Amino acid sequence: MKTIAGNSYLKKEKDNVFLDLIPLNKILAKMRTPILIFLENRIRENIKMFLDVFSTIFENFNCLYSFKANYLPEICKIIKSENIGAEVVGLLELKLALNLKFPSNKIIVGGPYLPRELIKMCIENNIKEIIIYNINDIRKVDSIAKKHNHIQNLCIRINSGKYNSNLGVNFNDQNLSNLKKTIKECDNIKITTILSHYSTQMNNIELFKKNVEVIAKNLKFLSKNGINIKNMNLGGGFPEATVMNQKQLKKIALGIKSTIMEYNIHYDHIYFEPGRYFLGDAGLFIVKIIKVSDNRHVFLNIGNHICPKFAKCSLRFYNASKIDLSHNEPTSFLGIVPTDQDVLAKNYFFTQNLREGDIILVTNTGAYCLTFSNRFPYSLPKILLVKDDNFEQIFDPNIDKDFSINTII
Repeated sequence: MKTIAGNSYLKKEKDNVFLDLIPLNKILAKMRTPILIFLENRIRENIKMFLDVFSTIFENFNCLYSFKANYLPEICKIIKSENIGAEVVGLLELKLALNLKFPSNKIIVGGPYLPRELIKMCIENNIKEIIIYNINDIRKVDSIAKKHNHIQNLCIRINSGKYNSNLGVNFNDQNLSNLKKTIKECDNIKITTILSHYSTQMNNIELFKKNVEVIAKNLKFLSKNGINIKNMNLGGGFPEATVMNQKQLKKIALGIKSTIMEYNIHYDHIYFEPGRYFLGDAGLFIVKIIKVSDNRHVFLNIGNHICPKFAKCSLRFYNASKIDLSHNEPTSFLGIVPTDQDVLAKNYFFTQNLREGDIILVTNTGAYCLTFSNRFPYSLPKILLVKDDNFEQIFDPNIDKDFSINTII
């Protein structure tokens, strides 16, 4: 059988499409589109590939799954079973991670907003680190930690300088003075890690090197001023595994290591936060064509409300009803949100013959689609988890109503 979209768990044979070992027609005989599918074996394969590469190249390597990529409980359970830690941004994600029994010493928490309730839960559960985007938040953490007689480890998110980003601390003489004063006056915090997240969908070694350079520059600046930080976190930013194969992933990892050595950075632990790499190509929508216009504008029965541009997925489209036909005609795919802005892809080369009712595969939708989806008044899709020749429904809109994190903690 031939693979589809470079995914070994998505194949075709003659006129048939297989999701892992399950014929697509078997699923369509029981369920109507749209359906969101996750391939468990692909998730595990992506995790294994990432761990094999990075644990070989880096000493004291720590891997933390970025919950914001996909917070479905069944997906997070798979991640946990592979001995991966968790990186979460808020209270709801933290509650989910703890309920799923992620070890607290393998959870880091933080974002631009640190409400007191989130800080309190971190301290009460001995969370490994709280990520600081704003130096003034250090005092807030210290005051709560002091009430609990606890020393809380902190990670400082620094500003990467990418595209005039406003996220993280951009060190200068003024805020350095503030940091030194804060450290001196706060007895219940310890700064243990420095974090830089450069961008997303990075498939260029130079971008990863620039991220290390940002870390190196800030470590040097802080060290000169008496602040020594021993751990480094390089975030995520990796694309889907079909976009970055194992050979390219190893090249990236070696490039990161050589840049660390070039800048003479000595660390105790190094952290990476993959999300899209684990899940991006393990998810796909099964949809159908509901209208074909004369100018090859094709309407599908999903849209940006559930497959949002903001997710920045590397979308690929395949006509499962004509899976053996070549893709040679420019085609634009539109969604069902009643606005001309609901465009999924423009001038995408697709099969010449199209008709209403054709079944379409939209691949690489496993990461961030659910996170950034909105509540436009359409029925949400059913969500299936496929493994080998079995599948189970992990979300039913008629029962579960909403896959938002509020319903699963």
